[in-house]
Amino acid sequence: MRHKELRIALVCYGGISLAVYMHGVTKELWKLLRASRCFHAGETNSESSEGVYGRLLERLRDEHGHCISVMTDIVAGASAGGINSVFLAQAIHSGQSLDPLTELWLSEADIDILLDPDAKPGARTAKFWMMPAVSYLLQRPGNGVSSSVSPETREEVREKLSRLIRSRWFEPPFSGIGLSRLFTRALSAMADQPAGDPLLPPGHPIDLFVTATDFGGQLRPLRLHSPELVYESEHRLSIGFRGITPGKPGQPLAPLLDLVFATRATSSFPGAFPPLQVAEIETLAQEEDLSWESRDAFLTRIMPEHAREDDLEQVALIDGSVLVNAPFADAMAVLRDRPAHREVDRRFVYIDPTPHHTFPREQRDPNEPPGFIATIFGAVSAIPREQPIRDNLEALESASQETATLRAIVDSLRPEIEDAVERLFGRTLFLSRPTPKRLSTWRAKSQQAAWEQAGFAYHGYSQVKFAGILAMLARIIVQAAPSLGSRQPVSDALAAHLATQGLDRLSALRGGASSHAVEFFREHDLAFRIRRLRLLARRAIEEKFADSEPDENAADHMLGIIYEGLALYQAKEPVCALGPEFDELAANAFKDPRAVIAFIANQRGLPALDAKVDAMIAAALGEMSPASRRRLLLAYLGFPFYDTVTLPLLRGEGTNEFDPAKVDRISPDDCHAIPSHGSLRGTEFYNFGAFFSRAYREHDYLWGRLHGAQRLIDLVASAVEDRQIGVEELDQFKREAFLAILDEEESRLTNDPALIAGIRSTLESPSG
Repeated sequence: MRHKELRIALVCYGGISLAVYMHGVTKELWKLLRASRCFHAGETNSESSEGVYGRLLERLRDEHGHCISVMTDIVAGASAGGINSVFLAQAIHSGQSLDPLTELWLSEADIDILLDPDAKPGARTAKFWMMPAVSYLLQRPGNGVSSSVSPETREEVREKLSRLIRSRWFEPPFSGIGLSRLFTRALSAMADQPAGDPLLPPGHPIDLFVTATDFGGQLRPLRLHSPELVYESEHRLSIGFRGITPGKPGQPLAPLLDLVFATRATSSFPGAFPPLQVAEIETLAQEEDLSWESRDAFLTRIMPEHAREDDLEQVALIDGSVLVNAPFADAMAVLRDRPAHREVDRRFVYIDPTPHHTFPREQRDPNEPPGFIATIFGAVSAIPREQPIRDNLEALESASQETATLRAIVDSLRPEIEDAVERLFGRTLFLSRPTPKRLSTWRAKSQQAAWEQAGFAYHGYSQVKFAGILAMLARIIVQAAPSLGSRQPVSDALAAHLATQGLDRLSALRGGASSHAVEFFREHDLAFRIRRLRLLARRAIEEKFADSEPDENAADHMLGIIYEGLALYQAKEPVCALGPEFDELAANAFKDPRAVIAFIANQRGLPALDAKVDAMIAAALGEMSPASRRRLLLAYLGFPFYDTVTLPLLRGEGTNEFDPAKVDRISPDDCHAIPSHGSLRGTEFYNFGAFFSRAYREHDYLWGRLHGAQRLIDLVASAVEDRQIGVEELDQFKREAFLAILDEEESRLTNDPALIAGIRSTLESPSG
């Protein structure tokens, strides 16, 4: 069967107590991923909304058995979104349940629990002289509590606000190590529950990123023309984890205390929680009798400059959303090494619980400037975290435009290139059965012919190709040895060494590549192989839906073979594929670049892999009709002609993918299937609102699940363009999901009896 994968790269914004709403959304995504896993395993799951998602996936299966699978293999978040990102990534990688995180948000994320014991007022009469002012603030006409809090929770909110206002001053009121303890308990509870299978295929990578802010900063080298080297302070800190999905359940994404460190660092909201320091996690380890064996390696990896300066103990980390509230860049950076086993629909999905809001939010005369406190709060906290993601989306749009340009160029070149390949080999080529040996010989002949016929254009092509390989080599060397600094000096050192090996000239006298260049490209040009198979996959998809002489079954089989070959090549891309011994070798790249280059070539073994992929493709071609085989061979052997033209035009970038990534948002503004019963409670009190009442948290969590269900159903349906579902049928799936969620949560969300009853009556009314 030919399946399609809907791959979601999830980005979770910061939002303080709106973390509860975001948890509702991410929990619904987790349920969709579980439903997809069960559906493809042939298992029946009727639990809550998972059963609805399973029926939706079944409805989208076509008459040939082709269907869609859903996976999330990239997760990035900041602050409150960072917390949810860590737990979701752990659940995906391990197959563990997210339910313990639900209990943490509903039961533990409360002002009274978060307050540091040393900060709490010692008695109801503490700071008694503040009582009149506190009473006035909380009882005055038009105050926030009276205007925004439901009557049954107003006294609870007023009491907790009073304790917060009368807690210690000029120090963070909330406990840092208390928050770390909560995360530790929730992660441990996840590990203690029975785990299902991981939610990604075995061997598939999952990347997790959370942002933090290094208060003191790390000095990073910056190379200029004059002076040659300067240093600047970098305060942005991205804490990343990569896991390779195991074949059995219950395997953690990373050591427990590494995950706790990252979660606590990203959520250290300035002023509310103290900055995170290494000593806090060491104290936690002693309290809980936990071993932190990965400590040195983990801290060195995420803060290499501090490790070199031996000042890790002094580092202070604060909230990640101070500088990077929407970490799209990290998620975008790892797209290049995703394995592909079948057709992929890549989506960037971001959760924004408060779109269109601006700070400060208090009512004021529009003709008057903002006040003293509002200006300070906005400048140091609100404005940076509310910055739009336009730059990130414009980068994605630019990449999509380059993709469209590439497709247009390839389509326009197709008749001439097919004619050139036919002249090169003659019609008899396409009447014989291809063998691995013939395919290898034909590839080499076509490649040399394309380069020779390019004339002077080959010089530009070869330089772009060579520069791209150098950049790739420098990238993985610096990843393995961060102490080397930036990539450009490494690339320059490699280029200088290769020039002494005859690669100062890439062209042969008669045209095409020199013998030294041919050998170098054979050993290192991994991107060329991936681009070639991407083009072949596109041709195979076209062949499946050809107007005449469709060869669907053979085309499906060929697609599977192509994606299997792509996965083999892409598995060679990341630095982890080179083995642990590469780190020490990479650190000596300036001293012995020859050894580093030779090691990479030997570990990757691209010529041997070429032979394996040739054998796979030759066998699949042999099962196709002569007409289909001819068209696919024209694409495969003609690829060097396409590449010679397109690679220089696109500056060596953006040519691996023929389909653009799409961007989808999940927010309250996008969900209208159920009439809103008021805004999210977490938006009150500068986004701290949900920490004041469990009723608030239950409200936002439930709406997060409902909004998540609506948007995810839309998302899945939009990924299957040739099997459209009518609006009415899609609305019915949503209604079933909503009711299933209400049924599941009715016994847990009891603090506001009108919450579920009100939503249910809306859904069950004729208009609903």
